[in-house]
Amino acid sequence: NSVSHNMESNQKDPENSLFAKAKFAANIAFSKLRTTISKVSREVQAAEYVEKNAVRGNPLSVIAAFDQFCYASNWMMNVGDEKGDILDREMQKKNPRSVLELGTYCGYSGTRIARLLPAGGHLITIEMNKDNYEVAKRIIGHAGLSEKVTFINAPSDQVIPKIRQSHANRLNERGAFDLIFIDHWKDRYLPDLKLLEQEGLIQKGTVLVADNVIFPGAPEYLQYIRNNKNYKSTFNPAHIEYNKDIVDGIEVSIYQ
Repeated sequence: NSVSHNMESNQKDPENSLFAKAKFAANIAFSKLRTTISKVSREVQAAEYVEKNAVRGNPLSVIAAFDQFCYASNWMMNVGDEKGDILDREMQKKNPRSVLELGTYCGYSGTRIARLLPAGGHLITIEMNKDNYEVAKRIIGHAGLSEKVTFINAPSDQVIPKIRQSHANRLNERGAFDLIFIDHWKDRYLPDLKLLEQEGLIQKGTVLVADNVIFPGAPEYLQYIRNNKNYKSTFNPAHIEYNKDIVDGIEVSIYQ
């Protein structure tokens, strides 16, 4: 059940036990060891698996193959299937023509977003890591969605101030984004939110969907957005991607 937040809310967020965190860390260490032994990054392995097992041009097949790969002891930091359903729901509610994603990673969430865009809709997705950026282009290309996506390989704080100039045709009639998915470095959530506000890229009706607000956590972002009268914020409890031991959640905030 989702929880609405306002400045008077005393609702406590879920917490993870030390045991759950330790167990999760051990799983990650095991996954990294397998990657070291294979000498091929998990990201590239994921792309190869999707290209081999998913039907080309079928986004749902790509998403299913990616989930299958990740559940088979190849943990990856995509939004995942459980929280992906929350992202899908927000996409379907808003039906946005103009979407920004901070943190492309391997293109999993980008595939989920792009497949739900209306005719003429477009996604701008920003990824700092060159290798992950290349993998994302492969994944989204295999899904047949490349024409709906602009890929940018650069740090988000360098890109955001230039969007209005370089991608004005991808913004809505208010010169802003309809929906913004935030899933990059957690310590960048709040600085980049403030940068987006400063640049006027968040306007009335803009929906912010922020992943991993409990684990690894984005406490400064939550404190700011829940205590800001300009946003109506709702917490959607879930679990960390591909692991039911760790609680997490997505914060959905609408600019009023």
